[in-house]
Amino acid sequence: MTRADIDTICAALPGATPAGAGELDSWKVGGKMFACMAGGDTRGSEDGVSVKCPDVETATMLIDAGAARKAKYFHRSWVRLPYADTDRDEAEHRIRVSYDTVRASLPKATREAL
Repeated sequence: MTRADIDTICAALPGATPAGAGELDSWKVGGKMFACMAGGDTRGSEDGVSVKCPDVETATMLIDAGAARKAKYFHRSWVRLPYADTDRDEAEHRIRVSYDTVRASLPKATREAL
């Protein structure tokens, strides 16, 4: 999986917009972040995308199963998917879950406008 794959997946989601180019690149829906990548330099094994899980238990399960890593500086319901260790289908699924989770938390009028 690559950063270009992430951008392609996110761009296809209704109402998704890129934000924060530079130090902290992200994708948002309704003004709320659902995917976040470190900008600028490649950070080796830390290089990847952080996504929101529906709850802390899901995030913990993914980390314990080795499918994700703890997302530093984020709430415990977020996980990090390293580019090198995550296949595109898994990334697409996790990004979609994150998008759906964040979108569901938006006010009804905002969701309907997307």
